[in-house]
Amino acid sequence: MSLVAASRSELTKQFTTSLWWVLALILVLYVGFTTALLGLTFAGVSTGRLPGSSGPPIPIDGLAALVYSTATSVGYVFPLLIGTLMVTAEFRHKTLTATFLAVPRRGLVLGAKFAVGILLGLLYGAIGIAAAVGAGAGSLAAFGVDTALGSADTWALFARMLLAYVLWVLVGIGVGTAVRNQVAAIVIVLAVTLFVEPIARTVAGFVDGIDQVTRWLPSAASDALVGQTIFTAMSATGGEQPAWWVGGLVLLGYAVVLLLVGQLSTWRRDVN
Repeated sequence: MSLVAASRSELTKQFTTSLWWVLALILVLYVGFTTALLGLTFAGVSTGRLPGSSGPPIPIDGLAALVYSTATSVGYVFPLLIGTLMVTAEFRHKTLTATFLAVPRRGLVLGAKFAVGILLGLLYGAIGIAAAVGAGAGSLAAFGVDTALGSADTWALFARMLLAYVLWVLVGIGVGTAVRNQVAAIVIVLAVTLFVEPIARTVAGFVDGIDQVTRWLPSAASDALVGQTIFTAMSATGGEQPAWWVGGLVLLGYAVVLLLVGQLSTWRRDVN
């Protein structure tokens, strides 16, 4: 079987269940609500028109990019989970046995998952960006703040956000390959994204030297790739952020390392 045929089969697997659109719907609601809330807050404070606001005014320049980037700064867990489920669901439901019987070359199966993962990353990235722009632009316009949708820099931001979504799906595939138990993989993903990394990056804002380590964490690399995110804006440590392409290479490196670990361990084992 060729890579094209294997990819077509993998694509069919992803869209024959309701999981893909359920996750897409949750992504829209989560990113849309968060972006709208942050957009209203930041725009209201920056213009001084938010009732009860007492903090220092937020610079309007770059505010639109900060709001739109919420799609990746808080929504990156979705493509990560999607990539993880692409692999672990087959172990859990024991469909991988049939897959390997149809495609004995296991590397080809993994290549097909990567190819489809890129497409899913683009799809969910477009959905996440649309949700962020729809909610964010409306929030900014409500306070008379420029939405910057006519700026080339904004569209370059969207392109980097799409790339971030693709890379997060590939990282998720690497996680699923290295950790074949679905429950364990999901717990690890949620623990790292919701607790370990946020806590570590917050501590780095108060303790000198730690930021030299945390800047290379997956979420920090994603923020560097995107450019301007709420986390980098609120946790300025004085250190210079890596270039966007460096952040992309670091995130890709995590996917490659996890894939190699999975290839040398779980992916070669017999499947029950």
